Amino acid sequence: MSNRDKLVIFDTTLRDGEQSPGATMSVKEKIELALLLEQLNVDVIEAGFAMASEGDFKAVSEVGKVIKNTRVCCLARAKERDIDAAVAALLPAPLKRLHTFIATSDIHMKYKLNMTRNTVLETAVQSVRYARRFVDDVEFSVEDGGRSDPDFLAQVIERVISAGARTINIPDTVGYCVPHSFGQFIGSIIEKVSNADQAIFSVHCHNDLGLATANSLAAIEHGARQVECTINGLGERAGNAALEEIVMAVNTRQDLFPFDIAVDPQHLVALSKKVSQVTGFAVQPNKAIVGRNAFAHEAGIHQDGILKHRETYEIMRAEDVGWYGQQIVLGKHSGRNAFATRMRLLGYEFDSHQQLDQAFAQFKQQADRGERLDDVFLTSLGDALRVPMARV
Repeated sequence: MSNRDKLVIFDTTLRDGEQSPGATMSVKEKIELALLLEQLNVDVIEAGFAMASEGDFKAVSEVGKVIKNTRVCCLARAKERDIDAAVAALLPAPLKRLHTFIATSDIHMKYKLNMTRNTVLETAVQSVRYARRFVDDVEFSVEDGGRSDPDFLAQVIERVISAGARTINIPDTVGYCVPHSFGQFIGSIIEKVSNADQAIFSVHCHNDLGLATANSLAAIEHGARQVECTINGLGERAGNAALEEIVMAVNTRQDLFPFDIAVDPQHLVALSKKVSQVTGFAVQPNKAIVGRNAFAHEAGIHQDGILKHRETYEIMRAEDVGWYGQQIVLGKHSGRNAFATRMRLLGYEFDSHQQLDQAFAQFKQQADRGERLDDVFLTSLGDALRVPMARV
């Protein structure tokens, strides 16, 4: 890493991702995914919520046994019994983090916790102090931080940093925030906290309004240096900020986000497919970065541009995120250049514009009928029109 600011990538696929209804993972599956996340080189793997179930406790413990170079994290409410469970589950991990939290929004404190601000403040401080007795690396989250009173939030954060928290996470727990105001909100909180320089500020954005990645990037612009995210944007309700989107947005727009990321993006597609396989949650074809159409081109104008100069329509290289093979998709919108290029790859070289026009017309007729345009069809078309084979 250079001397530039580092952006910490905190993956919570195994914890928050698993909270997607129907996405339960076995201990074995969590271990497999954790090893792939370590290969991806994320900074932190949140492996589970030890107090939630025996299965979660075991998953955190077993992940801790096999992960050697990545920090393993366990979630705990701001309660001693939760923290005790997390500490026990994390024992095998060489690098460990305890992540504790309590809600700070008025609506959560009144209707969920039935606690006053003073009680929440003292509970937060006590939980961090207690956790620091066992673990050096303690992260504290102010649940529903995006809807919390800024002055109270700053007060809580300042006190928990003094108590020993070294990462402060401000989540948009319900996906309520919008980028412009959320970025300013994060920046203002950091300015309000007198000891902010003693902690890394983090965000964990949910995608209820489809803004999780945008909100995360806005927070980075205003001082956040950790992003909590998941593969494929997996997570409860509409999910979380997608790890692959965060990583590639920063890598692609270094002019706006001049930060170092340890993640090796060449593993993104393989890991996306594995998470989809394990959870049974299909990745939508047009999903950014990892969807099968993310680098595919069918429109003739786009195909012609790509074939002439790739950067006309691609801001990233498909192979940099793990995609390989042909990304030019032939369809009813394809043009002559793409058609001729594909035929050439199959070994056919048109010897005249007239012959190309004749073949392309038949191709378009097939496309308009909605019939298959695979290599079998293209080969039969080339043979039927006696298109000469390209010279090797």
